[in-house]
Amino acid sequence: MSEDAQRETIAFLNELCARTGDASPSMSTHISRVFFAQDTVYKLKRAVRTAYLDFSTPQKRLAACQSELVLNRRTAPSLYRGVRRITREPTGLALDGAGETIDAVVEMRRFAQSDLFDAMVQHGALTMQHVETLATRLASFHADAQASLNVGGAEAIGAILAANESELRSSFLADELDLVPMCLAMREALAAQSTLLDARKAASKVRRCHGDLTLRNIALIDGEPTPFDCLEFDEALATIDVLYDLAFTLMDLWHRARADLANVLFNRYLDAADETDGLALLPLFIAMRAIIRAHVTAKMAQDVKGDAQEDMKAEARAYVALASDPMRGGGAVLIGVGGLSGSGKSTFAAALAPHLPPIPGARVLSSDRIRKAMFGAPPTQRLPAEAYAPEVSQRVYASVREQAGRCLKAGWPVICDAVFDRRADRDALKEIAALHGAPFHGYWLEAPAQTLDARIRARTGDPSDATPDVMRAQEEKLRASREAMDWTSLDASVDTQETVERICAEQDW
Repeated sequence: MSEDAQRETIAFLNELCARTGDASPSMSTHISRVFFAQDTVYKLKRAVRTAYLDFSTPQKRLAACQSELVLNRRTAPSLYRGVRRITREPTGLALDGAGETIDAVVEMRRFAQSDLFDAMVQHGALTMQHVETLATRLASFHADAQASLNVGGAEAIGAILAANESELRSSFLADELDLVPMCLAMREALAAQSTLLDARKAASKVRRCHGDLTLRNIALIDGEPTPFDCLEFDEALATIDVLYDLAFTLMDLWHRARADLANVLFNRYLDAADETDGLALLPLFIAMRAIIRAHVTAKMAQDVKGDAQEDMKAEARAYVALASDPMRGGGAVLIGVGGLSGSGKSTFAAALAPHLPPIPGARVLSSDRIRKAMFGAPPTQRLPAEAYAPEVSQRVYASVREQAGRCLKAGWPVICDAVFDRRADRDALKEIAALHGAPFHGYWLEAPAQTLDARIRARTGDPSDATPDVMRAQEEKLRASREAMDWTSLDASVDTQETVERICAEQDW
């Protein structure tokens, strides 16, 4: 449908906003148009009908607005104020009048566009803390979301794949690119993972999620990462595997060249929500999310001209290229990272993790974080001395191995970050790799004692509770054991990124 069907509504909203003294131009997406009136936003559904939505009548647009309000208040209650009907009165159009409803808008609180995660990541303002907080919020949201046994699973993913292929074929991308190998790889992945998809559906992993968790739909509101503008127009499209929901944000961070933040989001989410059994699905899910952005961006490019159109076309092509990456493999490998406290184990593990395919990189299992979780404490809360008793540490190391084994079973790379000063713990970790037929690499980080001491004293907000005295006790214990270090020694006093790049050049992950 053309915009002519809403010409009167658009003129009314433009005039309404102008009366507030706001001269900001409206903004359009492929399905919505947004109008600005000082601290208020009016979001209008465009009178469109596509393969996956129908906003062709005022009644359908009103219903979609009402659904949008209810669903988005789950994650962004302070943003969504209400639904306003646009009615025809004897004197013209009005908000919530007594006359015939000709359209509807969602009224929202306005926020700065610079607070969108997409803008923040492009301007270097998105931090690790933002992403870690988002991860815990998403895990909590997914845990509370309504589960469904009636939709989802392999059949639903197959339908999405078919719809995506149809949308791609109708775009300029089909004229420029050979899409057949990528689409075939995704169909093969679906066939290989159909049993797992159905098992997760039966296990209530399919829930009424956000459905459209791109960086453009997450904002920093009152200092908190806040998902908004969820997929409201099709319950089946948004009732999905929780990892498929997460995959949109992971994919978009990777697209914005922030593999480090994508890996942090992935790991902190799995710390909060144990979805290890679904890891084998992530490559397919991430590729599907990239294809959705590709065909949506391609369609949006039709509505603009000149340089803006060329930029959108380039972005659509980039999404297609990204979609091929997760389908190229990767696989199970186990890496142990050991060293005395202060040697930079966690820093090294975090820097290495995004380099291990597939997207978004390795699962990092930190003994410090696992210990805190074992005691129900936040990562940065200091634990009492008894939490570090030998028998507790044995349980922590056993948990590291158990979780590593589950990752390897799912075919996923994993990095284990702990002191590993005992030969028995190092050997036990290597045995886990052998059990799952995975390659193993052990790295031991070394630095002068004064360097370790200085690093420990400089820590703030760190999951490690180690003190300089703890480090010295570890050093003495290691010396007294007289055990030869059988892992590759790395100089922890040099730049971490240089070490990571050297290792990646040496290894064929």
